[in-house]
Amino acid sequence: MRILLADKFPTSDLEALSGDGHECDLKPDLNGDTLPGAIGNAEILVVRSTPVTRATVDAGPSLCLIIRAGVGTNSIDTQAATEREIRVCNVPGRNAAAVAELVIGLIIAIDRNIPDNVADLRAGRWNKKRYSAARGLYGRSLGLVGLGAVGLAVLERARGFGFEMRVIEKLGRAAEVQQRLREMGVRTVPNLDDLIDQSDILSFHLPAVPETRGMVNSKFLEKLHPGTILINTSRGDLVDEQALIRVLDEKALRVGLDVYRDEPGSSDGKFSSVLACHPSVYGTHHIGASTAQAQSAVAKGVLEIIAAFGDGRILNCVNMPS
Repeated sequence: MRILLADKFPTSDLEALSGDGHECDLKPDLNGDTLPGAIGNAEILVVRSTPVTRATVDAGPSLCLIIRAGVGTNSIDTQAATEREIRVCNVPGRNAAAVAELVIGLIIAIDRNIPDNVADLRAGRWNKKRYSAARGLYGRSLGLVGLGAVGLAVLERARGFGFEMRVIEKLGRAAEVQQRLREMGVRTVPNLDDLIDQSDILSFHLPAVPETRGMVNSKFLEKLHPGTILINTSRGDLVDEQALIRVLDEKALRVGLDVYRDEPGSSDGKFSSVLACHPSVYGTHHIGASTAQAQSAVAKGVLEIIAAFGDGRILNCVNMPS
């Protein structure tokens, strides 16, 4: 099959696809604007962060499968794909460890002011008094808003720090997930308000769907205790950024972000964000899943989807019944 890979892809896995007889075209520099003109007669499109718009879907007469090499498909116009009976599939769970590692890293960085420590030392400033004021993490309460593969991976790592861990009670969780939560000593609370009230740190692990977009709004932020730490490595659409900016200083909040509402559609370029520049915010460049280990695991998942598709099977389809 003809495969267009519109983002970086491991060389060994690209060679595996070619070895299976597929015609592969690797174009990692494409973006949402240039992808429609490059889709050509590709039958399969593989993307990571590159947006797939209706224009791209309409420009691909042979397109029958779009694979998001990751979990979230909010950057893909799934409605346009469904209208063309194009399957949209994702690769869930393979990068959970990498995202969880970044979550823990952001929490530690915030508590110990690590980026500011480094910046001052590089500028020739010695300020041990300021940076000796960390509160510490042992025994503090970590609440997770959303619990999928990444959330579970965060809890597994947080357990070693001695956090009191909490999630919202959900009777529909699989029995094995419930068992894992019990084994880790995770406490459940009945609703989001209770989670907010009982958490020193809140970490978000939700998809961008109508029910979650803008959930971190003025009403949500009013309920936070002063000094709460917020971590968002899931989707930028969850946060009303202007509302958050308004209360950052008022409530002495500390924030770790890997995602933003209007982040660039390409891997490099200019980015202006008042929120990311705020001194109470430590931001990274949407790199949660960007480790060599994670990308290798996700690439293997892409290969599995393509192999199954060739056999008439559909894996991890998010827009049409399999």
